[in-house]
Amino acid sequence: MGIATVGAFGIGEYPEGVAVMLFYSVGEVFQGMAVTRAKGNIKALLDQRPDEVTVIEGSQPRTIKAKETKIGDIIQLKPGEKLALDGELMTESASFNTAALTGESKPDTKAKGETVLAGMINMNSIALVKVNTAYEDSKLSKILEMVQNATAQKAPTELFIRKFAKVYTPIVVFLAIGICLLPYFFVSDYQFRDWLYRALIFLVISCPCALVISIPLGYFGGIGAASRNGILFKGSNFLDSIAEIRNVVMDKTGTMTEGVFKVQEVNIKPEFSKEDILKLVNALESKSTHPVATAIHNYAGEIDHSIPLENVEEIAGHGLKASVNGKDLLVGNFKLMDKFSISYDVNHANIVYTLIAIAYDKKFAGYITIADSIKSDAKDTVANLHRMGVKVTMLSGDKSTVVKYVADQLGIESAFGDLLPEDKVNKVKEIKAKHQTVAFVGDGVNDAPVVALSDVGIAMGGLGSDATIETADVVIQDDKPGKIPMAINIGKQTKKIVWQNIVLAFVVKAVVLALGAGGLATMWEAVFADVGVAMLAILNAVRIQRMKFS
Repeated sequence: MGIATVGAFGIGEYPEGVAVMLFYSVGEVFQGMAVTRAKGNIKALLDQRPDEVTVIEGSQPRTIKAKETKIGDIIQLKPGEKLALDGELMTESASFNTAALTGESKPDTKAKGETVLAGMINMNSIALVKVNTAYEDSKLSKILEMVQNATAQKAPTELFIRKFAKVYTPIVVFLAIGICLLPYFFVSDYQFRDWLYRALIFLVISCPCALVISIPLGYFGGIGAASRNGILFKGSNFLDSIAEIRNVVMDKTGTMTEGVFKVQEVNIKPEFSKEDILKLVNALESKSTHPVATAIHNYAGEIDHSIPLENVEEIAGHGLKASVNGKDLLVGNFKLMDKFSISYDVNHANIVYTLIAIAYDKKFAGYITIADSIKSDAKDTVANLHRMGVKVTMLSGDKSTVVKYVADQLGIESAFGDLLPEDKVNKVKEIKAKHQTVAFVGDGVNDAPVVALSDVGIAMGGLGSDATIETADVVIQDDKPGKIPMAINIGKQTKKIVWQNIVLAFVVKAVVLALGAGGLATMWEAVFADVGVAMLAILNAVRIQRMKFS
């Protein structure tokens, strides 16, 4: 473009020389605006890290910036708060939602001195945590760094265009010199000015700006659009890869289920009052900090403090025992029933949920089932994937009966339970052996090997483990499975727009080159063929950022 401008000035075509640089500059402005918009989408989404933490200095809590926290500081973590840094638990015990880290739906109760990780959510009472990891090494900080480096991973189309431009550009310059000088030896009425003008037209038309600018911008726009919707692509190559996915294999806990206990069923014997038994159980469970107690309280409602509980005792590994009006109340697992010789007629081995058995006055009163609930958009996710022609498979370390039940609820045709991490790897290898593309969706440490093996690894980033998030190619920030088909759709739309730009650029340039070769095209047509097409391609690339994918 610089040579063409200088050449136009040299032969006195000042308006056309100005036009070349003016429109080129306008194209650069459009490109800059588009890149800034896409970067803004990514930054706005990611900069949601916990900016502040409450540290204890002496005996007083003080709120400070999370990045100012030093190793050795004591953080006060309130119920419902997410831990921002790794540390050591200083409180005697605390329950955390750790589904993303362990792959288990049952929350974990940590004892004093045990390690707690960034991403864990405190569930009950206030906990104190001694920091042993710098803020820069926290999970969310790593995600931010990861996406900022996303442009380093180029799509095959983008890599080809870059290599093509490096070879193509010098060839075009030498051809233009040839167009200008060689006719001197073959044309009788050779006019240097006329052939220089044709060479300059050829040079402007042949400039690869439309491709070199619009194609990377198309992919960057795809990454920005995905980020605005809570999906983080680590590189444009994964936009291409996910567009071709034909199999989605997913974990169960924390991926398609909430990872939080909820009461599913209350089964009380007819000779007992369901309302009275629930009041007794709720009152007794209020003496426990276990997440099961929270689930029962959420179901049963307000605690009746007038119930005269006496001799409350927690029996480790079994449950709770108390006396009410001189009668024994037992609430726990069936081992507690066996321990106190309470007879029951329930085949609990065939029930897929966690069971809370109840006995009152030495009689079996019934049971409560508590389970991890299915995410609200999980069923629609599976249906949307099926509509896209994608096969869905569920792999989980949970009991086969639980996995099959969840799969049936969601409409998943193929599900396997009781799997170790290496079993998941083997199942994915079986699919890949059929030359089919596979995306694996998971969130726990145990999912990292299979995420690495799949063609596209997708991690649930809200509570996902560091190992899985770092291994994955795509991270879903808000843990919603509905973002899986959305990510595939964004990949398809990005690829479509990139190829629209490629076809547009080549077709217009070919037509104007043909006109230029016959002396029918002026510099104005050449400017349109290059800068005009580049601007159209940029506007087309920006279009993906305005698309609605929900």
